[in-house]
Amino acid sequence: MSDTSFPHLTRIAVHPIKSLEPVTLQTAEIGENGGLQHDREYAMFDDDEKYVNGKRTADVHRIRASFDDAIQHVTLRQEGKSEESARRFNLSDDWAELADWLTEYFGYPVHLKRESKGGFPDDTVLSGPTVISTATLREVASWFDGLDEHQMRLRLRANLEIGGVPPFWEDRLYSDHDHGVAFRIGDVTFRGANPCQRCIVPVRDPHTGEEYSEFQRLFIENRERTLPEWADRARFDHYFRLMVNTKVPESEWKSEVAVGDELEILGKVPLDGPVDEARSDRPG
Repeated sequence: MSDTSFPHLTRIAVHPIKSLEPVTLQTAEIGENGGLQHDREYAMFDDDEKYVNGKRTADVHRIRASFDDAIQHVTLRQEGKSEESARRFNLSDDWAELADWLTEYFGYPVHLKRESKGGFPDDTVLSGPTVISTATLREVASWFDGLDEHQMRLRLRANLEIGGVPPFWEDRLYSDHDHGVAFRIGDVTFRGANPCQRCIVPVRDPHTGEEYSEFQRLFIENRERTLPEWADRARFDHYFRLMVNTKVPESEWKSEVAVGDELEILGKVPLDGPVDEARSDRPG
């Protein structure tokens, strides 16, 4: 199947522990609140119940995390330390041991919490999976010396990756402030809502936390320069935006998407209205 054939889902990623490393899947279920099942299902908190995440500290980038196939166990180690130093924890039972490991690593009390119904998304309103194209990752990586598509993927942390399209094709998947763009992946209908506002996380190396000098400036200049004609510039109060935030109607919860599923744009709809109101005036 050619990468320039038709829009289709090429990669699914969830981050079982918010701010830590992803797990790639072949299929994923839409969970409660419209996100992918297991995505940001767990999060780290301090004693004041504030997130310990990448927005707060670069230390999270230096934690290596791997998960078993069932996402029931996590293995943690510190970047630069040997594999023999890694610790494996049961995500159901080893709460105290996990808290001890995190507390020792961060140097202040940190514990894990779980939210099985919808996880801990950054945006609790636009809580659906985030969408980007493989071509966009490749193009954006070319703006920076020493970065490649894989590095940019880890920096931007999208859930759903689309192949068979040119760079920034996903900018077709949102409309004005009052409307979304309905699109279907396989049998699941989504509403694209807006270009995602980026935070400090993409600026940093995903393994060391080291900041890339002038990252934000270079990103903004190139994003404005390459913004496609089909993108609504009114949605850009600034150009540090990339990736599409979505909502998923409750009727679609418990449905599944799979790698290889075709993506079809249905049309513009009221952001909170029924999908059958989609109009044929598709963007682009």
